[in-house]
Amino acid sequence: MTKFSKREILSGPLLALGAGALGRIRPAAAAALSAAERDVARGPFSATQESLKTYRTPDWFRDAKFGIWAHWGPQAVPRQGDWYARFMYVPGHPHYDHHLKTYGHPSEKGYKDLIPLWKAERWNPDALMARYAAAGAKYFVSMGVHHDNFDLWNSKHHRWNAAVMGPKRDVVGTWQAAAKRQGLRFGVSEHLGASYCWWYPNHLYDQFWPKLGIPYDGADPAYADLYHDNRDEPFRNTRESWYTTNPAYHQLWLKRIRDLVDSYQPDLLYSDGGLPFGEVGRTLVAHLYNSSIARTGRLEAVYNCKDSGTGEFFKEGMVQDVERGVLKGINPLPWQTDTSNGDWFYSDNYKYKTPSDIITMLADIVSKNGNMLLNVVLYADGSLPPESDELLTELSAWMRVNAEAIHGTRPWNVYGEGPTEAAEGMFKEDVDYSARDIRFTVKGKALYAITLGEPSNLTEIASLRTGAPHAQGRVVGVELLGAGPVQFRRTSKALSIAVPGRLPTRHASVFKIHWA
Repeated sequence: MTKFSKREILSGPLLALGAGALGRIRPAAAAALSAAERDVARGPFSATQESLKTYRTPDWFRDAKFGIWAHWGPQAVPRQGDWYARFMYVPGHPHYDHHLKTYGHPSEKGYKDLIPLWKAERWNPDALMARYAAAGAKYFVSMGVHHDNFDLWNSKHHRWNAAVMGPKRDVVGTWQAAAKRQGLRFGVSEHLGASYCWWYPNHLYDQFWPKLGIPYDGADPAYADLYHDNRDEPFRNTRESWYTTNPAYHQLWLKRIRDLVDSYQPDLLYSDGGLPFGEVGRTLVAHLYNSSIARTGRLEAVYNCKDSGTGEFFKEGMVQDVERGVLKGINPLPWQTDTSNGDWFYSDNYKYKTPSDIITMLADIVSKNGNMLLNVVLYADGSLPPESDELLTELSAWMRVNAEAIHGTRPWNVYGEGPTEAAEGMFKEDVDYSARDIRFTVKGKALYAITLGEPSNLTEIASLRTGAPHAQGRVVGVELLGAGPVQFRRTSKALSIAVPGRLPTRHASVFKIHWA
């Protein structure tokens, strides 16, 4: 954990209050001025790669291993899943068809008309947070704003926000208070960076009868602050086109996300994509870090973003995020997987992950120096679907016995063994593990061997055979967490462990191995 002196905390760039008028494109001379001089809280970090690469991930994040995310907002209302706000404006897509049949044509009933339907009338954040904590979460992340450009906090700069529309509650602030009461670290996610291009279709129109040429409601200037004024930058879902090149939008993004950071002082900020907008994005990250140091005297903040293909997150002081996937082997730096037990927003037609899927994926991630941030899907009204309810129940039972093999651990000399390995990269999370697949974590002198299936009779761990170069020392005891000591025998082929006839938990079992 990085600590700073009072002098370092106070010696950074002067904090300025404004980012300039929206829509004003700076002349070249003004552009040469460092954004850090205008927009970064005073402290040791500035908006340069050289400054940010000195970042070190705080211990709380390395110890936490598991967080729960509420990827939740108005797009849950139609019960059709992720990206509804975009695809309801794309003829031929199921979301367009659903919208036409359920709400009307998007020239007459657009996304703005769905927002009042998101009422969150059964949302009980304290009850949910208690269940998240029991399920093993050590941090909680609230969505701040999705690509739909609807802020879930009491935004100072955007009238389209949850405090005055929809549920008429400060969703972010309410989640934060509940997380603090459970002793969880608190984070927020922002997906605003890609919104400008992502939402381009709302300005278009049907190219067929009977509504040929009639603009969708996004083309109405009265709602330009919700739908943007983008007329020439379509979204192609590629690394190169995820973010707009419009400098006015860059400044709008900075102003609003800085408001989110300043209002809630999160321990973690996640961006859905690579670091947005170059120096503008680095400005925000430096401000997040300096603000954290000013509050606590040490750097406690984490910034997550995805790999932009250049490795910039290593050089610029960030924690890499891998959406619905893992990295290969033990990564030298802490990282995070973000995933969901269902679709990102509730969908009637999505196949949920089982508790076993989540637990084995978590073990694989932690063995490789990573964390899991898991969205537990909510209905639009704020209650749990049966699949989410079951998952939290099963996680709680498993964590009551096995949490010590997850929280506060570090990778061992090898991450694991067995016939099955998850492919590296995003959107490659479907893996069918067996009891022969084992993942290792370590804490102090204890080594934990987590079987990614339910073992029976005998478990053999080749990585712990006598003479293995990474397993020097003498095994003096083995216990099955939740059951106590078990018999074992160590040979030149494997550490062979006798498995009791009745296992203490379902899904994955943990052997605690003691060394001398």
